[in-house]
Amino acid sequence: MSDNNVLEQIATCVEYGKLNAKMAYPPFLKGQDGVEELVPQALAGGAAPNDILTHGLIVGMSRIGVKFKENKVFVPQVLMSAKAMNIGMDFLKPYFADGSVQRKGKFIIGTVEGDLHDIGKNLVSMMVEGNGYEVIDLGVNVPAERFAAAAREHPGAFIGMSALLTTTMVNMEGINRAIKQEDASAVTFAGGAPVSEEFAKSIGIDYYTEEPQELVEILNKLTGYERCA
Repeated sequence: MSDNNVLEQIATCVEYGKLNAKMAYPPFLKGQDGVEELVPQALAGGAAPNDILTHGLIVGMSRIGVKFKENKVFVPQVLMSAKAMNIGMDFLKPYFADGSVQRKGKFIIGTVEGDLHDIGKNLVSMMVEGNGYEVIDLGVNVPAERFAAAAREHPGAFIGMSALLTTTMVNMEGINRAIKQEDASAVTFAGGAPVSEEFAKSIGIDYYTEEPQELVEILNKLTGYERCA
């Protein structure tokens, strides 16, 4: 089996959430190997770890991201794809440590102070990590000082803020100000149900996105990476 064939198989398994050979879903892949088998096979066959990431795992996550953006799939399918992606990433962790696999960049994310909602934040985190970025997840109820400290600790990282309440989205202004005071060149993002592009621009946030795939596409443009199709 050629490297291209196994990488395409990995991408398909991530796209459809095929974890391993035992898994009967999706029906057209029943009885076939999943990510759990294919990634070690690719490594044993001499495939470069970075190629497995960029031409296998990331391609699959990009495809499911586009489908989610177009409302062709829903959150459960995305979660299954993310689970498959994470299984594959576990096999690549040693190669991140020795520099064999390169990340596209860093993305800091947190739900703003006063807000305990994390579903949207977690979905964004999975999509961003699945597309080749290192994610620093600050959790929920994150004050401005923690965002600023993370910006200081990870210079050059992109920073995303999430809020699900109108009463907490107003805290984004102070958080964004603190981040910019720490690093004027930091690129900030905002999202969440009550947030709008107009609001984000009015408080100085660089980008507003409605859903994860749009955010990934902006990151790829900013870092010079084209979206895998």
